[in-house]
Amino acid sequence: MLIDSHCHLDYFQGEDRAGVLARAAEAGVSEMVTIGTRLERSDEMRAIADAYPNVWCTVGIHPHNAGATPVPSPEAIAAETEHPKVIGIGESGLDYFYDKAPRDLQQASFRAHIRAARLTGLPLAIHARDADDDIAAILREESGEGRFDFLLHCFSSTRALAEAALELGGYLSFSGILTFPKSQEIRDIARDTPADRLLVETDSPYLAPVPFRGKRNEPGLVAHTARVLGEIHGLDPAGIADLTTANFRRLFKKAA
Repeated sequence: MLIDSHCHLDYFQGEDRAGVLARAAEAGVSEMVTIGTRLERSDEMRAIADAYPNVWCTVGIHPHNAGATPVPSPEAIAAETEHPKVIGIGESGLDYFYDKAPRDLQQASFRAHIRAARLTGLPLAIHARDADDDIAAILREESGEGRFDFLLHCFSSTRALAEAALELGGYLSFSGILTFPKSQEIRDIARDTPADRLLVETDSPYLAPVPFRGKRNEPGLVAHTARVLGEIHGLDPAGIADLTTANFRRLFKKAA
């Protein structure tokens, strides 16, 4: 069975969400993680996870929202993780493509989330867009203060950032972007990523994989990304499901 390591179930409401979960089960997706993007909405993330036995959640502040409220302390972020279904922190990181929050606030928020990950022992889901050098520099600086677990979610960055993350013990999670015809560079990076550092995700409702590109994405479609990742690593669908599930359990220890 597959696990969608990063989705946004809060975008699906009521009967629509129930249908999304039913289709995921039919597609062989046994679990999923709904991701926090605003700390003040952590109760909503926990409620979604509580409502379904196969749903986990994270809590955190997306870099787009880093300027909306004062940067929280690591302790304040950590306090939101005490619920048993909260298995990670984030998503946090840097987004210099849209620049929806001042870069200094994005960086301060990112560091606060890293320190919360270190405090709790929970992994951090990192959003990286057009900010590879600063992401790598901050990861190296913070790793010098003590180890923390992390993954680069929806990986679509440079080989240099992938190598920096892997050197520091990080994981790479691949989304539907992996299946796009023009994503050969991403497929090459996925090929060269150690098998024990690979995860799959949808980032739904965004980035639906081929052959659904341009349509609304949902957790059940992670099977298409997993199939491509399996082909890259010479694994059949069952093999890549077993591999990525084992990696998920190793990284998200609270979900083991």
